[in-house]
Amino acid sequence: MTIGRLLSLGARLAGSLPRILLGSALLAITACPARADVVVGVAVPRSGPYVAIGEQVLRGVQAAAKDTNAKGGLDGEPIVLDVQDDACDSNQATAVANHYVQANVRLVVGHVCSNASLTASDIYAANGIVMITAASVAAKLTDRGLPTIFRVCGRDDDQAKLSAAVLAERFRDRKIAILYDPSPPSRALAASTKDNLNRIGVNEALFAAFQPSDTDDAALADRLKGLGIDVVYYGGGAPEMGRLVKIAADRGFRPQWFGTSSIATPEFAKIAGSASNGVLMTFYLDPSRKTDAQAVVSAVKAQGGDPDGSLIYGYAALQALVEAGNFARSTDPRAIAKALHTERFDLVLGPVGFDAKGDVTAQGYVLYVWRDGNFNYAKTN
Repeated sequence: MTIGRLLSLGARLAGSLPRILLGSALLAITACPARADVVVGVAVPRSGPYVAIGEQVLRGVQAAAKDTNAKGGLDGEPIVLDVQDDACDSNQATAVANHYVQANVRLVVGHVCSNASLTASDIYAANGIVMITAASVAAKLTDRGLPTIFRVCGRDDDQAKLSAAVLAERFRDRKIAILYDPSPPSRALAASTKDNLNRIGVNEALFAAFQPSDTDDAALADRLKGLGIDVVYYGGGAPEMGRLVKIAADRGFRPQWFGTSSIATPEFAKIAGSASNGVLMTFYLDPSRKTDAQAVVSAVKAQGGDPDGSLIYGYAALQALVEAGNFARSTDPRAIAKALHTERFDLVLGPVGFDAKGDVTAQGYVLYVWRDGNFNYAKTN
């Protein structure tokens, strides 16, 4: 068969062949390099109570993908994002993880909530998929030592240590309440903070669970006020804490509130209103103030966005995958995982690596305070 007839046959088949298969066929005929998109899964909550954090992470990943493709892609191939909604729900996270397995997606940025990450990570690890989270803080996620599981954010045990240290240093002689709701992250952070506080030699006046709702929030606020509580640490999310803080203020109860990284979203201040002023919070070091992140910050602002909360960490998560892939000159998840474990990379977080567990070596948590709808570093005593 002549070359002309081969090309004619290739043209007739073009409409029916998948793009990657077609690329291979044309490579055999024309000897031109084939290009194949590198599909990266992005698993975030796009429904449910943690949408705001999910959107921050997604915007960061999208910005990183745009920058990566403008610079030539991952190992010379363009990145395409496969965005899935896990709603921060374990069952939905399982469905998302199985979708990526079936779709042969080998790299995933996600998940956001620790319960979702813990469930999905078992599936990823069993199938050799690299997962890197921008927001899941549960220590158990990386303590299992799964070789393809990473995070660019901090750990909840480190966050609890800082929370306990701040409570002991600033409020040792005050009545402290530690609260949590039924969600596993809230319960874990509250328990760990209590344990660390007690080890320092400070005992809380109240350690209690409650079910967030307008009625229960009002009853809880009255109970705390009646007990003479001065400081309230709560391990819950932005919607729950925002509502509790506002309802308490409306009922004349204004203690020193203390939250976690879960309230690092403008949603908290929108719900709590002026009562959010003065609320303390532990959150990751703000990378948007680093020199390494200024180009990203400027680009996000130029597009009308706000580089707040977890956005920079979403950017860093995809950036880490890209840097590792380009170092290894491969899109193979095994090569990327090996590079992440053994090398250091210049990310928007600064020069960082990952330890044997998959935890990032970047600086962990610092103390923030809310004021006029935004949070900034709290002054040290």
